[in-house]
Amino acid sequence: MNQPIKEKEIGDIVSTILNSYSMGKHIDAVDIYNQPNKKEVIDLVENLFSIVFPGYYKNRDVKIYNPENCFAVTIENCFYHLNKLINIALDFGPLTNSMSEASRREESYHICKELFKKIPVIRDYIEEDLLAIYNGDPAAKCLDEIILAYPGLMAITTNRLAHELYLLDVPLLPRLMTEYAHSKTGIDIHPGATIGKRFFIDHGTGIVIGETSVIGNSVKIYQSVTIGALSTSGGHTLSNKKRHPTIKDNVTIYAGASILGGDTVIGENSIIGANAFITKSVPAGSKISIIDCNS
Repeated sequence: MNQPIKEKEIGDIVSTILNSYSMGKHIDAVDIYNQPNKKEVIDLVENLFSIVFPGYYKNRDVKIYNPENCFAVTIENCFYHLNKLINIALDFGPLTNSMSEASRREESYHICKELFKKIPVIRDYIEEDLLAIYNGDPAAKCLDEIILAYPGLMAITTNRLAHELYLLDVPLLPRLMTEYAHSKTGIDIHPGATIGKRFFIDHGTGIVIGETSVIGNSVKIYQSVTIGALSTSGGHTLSNKKRHPTIKDNVTIYAGASILGGDTVIGENSIIGANAFITKSVPAGSKISIIDCNS
């Protein structure tokens, strides 16, 4: 086959694909300047980590003798890019997509400012999460190992940041942030989930925590735990309803357990054994095993 024929065939293929972009499908959006960009969201999460954990995630390409200057540049740069991403994300919310451009700029700046004002408090929570992991895991040799290597801390940190944006009614962006952490860690925490202090995820792979879950203080969960909805057959009619369990303080949930339903409450100081399947509330101080669930 000679070159001119190949060029025509490739040209025809390209034209066919380009024409398919104008068929009105939901996947046809081609506004390359105003669509959310997953790569930018990943960069945002990593930059926020460099603020939460200064020194561990800092930009090694920036050569500054004064560390405070370096941190200041990082904070301002992150603020700028978050502001930009929020501005784009507001176009995807049912309550904000009709805003004027000026109103959207003002709202995105306000949201960005509110998140950054809360970062010191978020860092306090993450410090307690870090110490809970260290004190609860004899395999942890040092705090640095946890910060750099433990998927649970990455997932928790991302959730705490994304949750604040969720509370500020930012569309889309919080979910993109937590799904990035999910892809890196295997831990799926919806940004709507409310999580108390000293949250310890051990191992973590396969954990699912749903949007309306409420988790208290000093809770410890192992791999493959599901804190989920009992049924999603109602689809969007279930939006804004409590669909996921409440886990009270000082609860331990072992590997493979499934706790389901918005009315399900696990009382404080309870222990949920491996592979247990729970759809009803249990009182404080309970010890539930798979034998109990099958009896």
